[in-house]
Amino acid sequence: MAVFTFTFFSTSLTRHTEVTAILPLDVPNFLPVPGMPGPGERKKPFRTLYLLHGYSGTHTDWLKGTRIEQLAMFHNVAVICPSGENSFYLDDLNRDAKYSTLICEELIEFTRRVFPLSHRREDTLIGGLSMGGYGAIRNGLLRSDVFGTIIALSSALITDNVAKGVEKNPVVSPAYFLHTFGPPEKIKGSDMDPEHLINRIVSENLPRPNLYVACGTEDPLLEPNRQFHGWLEKAGYDHVYVEEPGMHEWGFWDRHIEKALIWYNNLSK
Repeated sequence: MAVFTFTFFSTSLTRHTEVTAILPLDVPNFLPVPGMPGPGERKKPFRTLYLLHGYSGTHTDWLKGTRIEQLAMFHNVAVICPSGENSFYLDDLNRDAKYSTLICEELIEFTRRVFPLSHRREDTLIGGLSMGGYGAIRNGLLRSDVFGTIIALSSALITDNVAKGVEKNPVVSPAYFLHTFGPPEKIKGSDMDPEHLINRIVSENLPRPNLYVACGTEDPLLEPNRQFHGWLEKAGYDHVYVEEPGMHEWGFWDRHIEKALIWYNNLSK
């Protein structure tokens, strides 16, 4: 295994940004694990999961909070974790901080130049938790030509409430929502609106990313995730939706990133 933490100058952000990359290289074979690829079985270029952190997080969160390093090794998947600040992975044109452009274009191009990563859509995944779950859904559906699979855990699908002016969070000010999403009346029907993106993919017969959605039954974000599931069913968009006991915490995300990778591997066979 190899874990890299690096900085590069991002033209999307007009500054340097930090990234953690996990690659299943040079895995020792002195303790073979049933089902895990051996050194000679590891195929390159690697399938790649661009994995997004939540609000107030950073690029090292997944490495610290879950077994993602071991799971990357076991499932033979490279994992790239960028720094998204508190951007909801949207382009902020007011301060030249284009996080959607970073995730969907620049980071992919840069990491493919540096590491042995597959260029194929079906080998390119995007995933995340909470704010990063929204970022994975929004950017994965927006750029369905780039991403073949979306993994969304405990997703902060708050755009409907923000549009109605009823989203309440003791940590976040109303000014933050206005800055991040813009005028509330312009959210619905825009490319920030997951329902609109689903309907666009279906009506225009665009590529449909495989979609795994999971949320804990004790998670305060359960209802918007159920609503998203309902939109997908109404649109006839095939997907996996899982509700299980769990809160908004790392134990749930650790279990479900593993389940999602097992599900993805079965799709790939």
